[in-house]
Amino acid sequence: MTKYPPEGYLIKRSVNLEYLRSPESLRRAMEQEIILEAKADMCTSSHDLIVNLLSIDALMPREECAIGISEGKTKDIAIISRVGKPVMFTVSDIAETQGKITAILSRRKAQEKCISEYLSQLSSGEIIDARVTHIEQFGCFVDIGCGIPSMIPIDEISVSRISSPADRFNIGESIKAIYKGTDGDKFYISHKELLGTWEENAEMFSAGETVRGIVRSVESYGIFVELAPNLAGLAEPKEGVEVGQTASVYIKSINPEKMKIKLIIVDVSDAPTRFENRYFITDGIIERWQYSPDRSTRLIETVFQ
Repeated sequence: MTKYPPEGYLIKRSVNLEYLRSPESLRRAMEQEIILEAKADMCTSSHDLIVNLLSIDALMPREECAIGISEGKTKDIAIISRVGKPVMFTVSDIAETQGKITAILSRRKAQEKCISEYLSQLSSGEIIDARVTHIEQFGCFVDIGCGIPSMIPIDEISVSRISSPADRFNIGESIKAIYKGTDGDKFYISHKELLGTWEENAEMFSAGETVRGIVRSVESYGIFVELAPNLAGLAEPKEGVEVGQTASVYIKSINPEKMKIKLIIVDVSDAPTRFENRYFITDGIIERWQYSPDRSTRLIETVFQ
């Protein structure tokens, strides 16, 4: 895990708690520009965050709540939505007024450190940690370090087609992702390359087995059933089958040359099913990822540059 992880990672760590326990330890953290984490208790009418440091009062001024707030590039909803959630920060000042000690915090500075010392140093194809923050129909938004957002488009989540990122992720879930590159202040990432090639997934199954799957598409010529996040097969048409149902399927054949798995649906149910994301690669750098088998007539690959 990088020293600039997604928010929520540091908050219960003993080192983090040790710095939060007193004004003196907070001063040491301030002098060393150490990134800490605590929960935001409330957002004031002027959109400053009140953060719970346990030992003393703490204020995070509006313009220090995120990169881009003062320039208008980041909307204030990014501040409001942090209430009740962890925020990472550096301590900018510890002031005493009329006997009351208040710490002034900056999430913006923590994010700037994250970008300059971590994200800007990443290579295309490098595997990183991320945390799911919210889900839209078109993609999954994640925190890739200190609250810095990125998005995984729905077609980059897995090879097997899904109707929504919610079919693959839960909000708050820690995941792996692959850094693709940057354009200005936007960071681009992917996910499907970590879920295995066609052969790696197909090796988990054998012709003659009856296994569980998820109905992903119903067409006139057949029904696509997901067997794993990066693997689907085509079943013969069957009446009464709907997208999203759990299916018991008999595997008729597995053909690596054509990347086809022929199935027969034995039964379906409305019981919800979601396959866990199984990562075949969890660290390092991927320069090229080939999904299709070498003997296949089709080439499906991702080249990271």
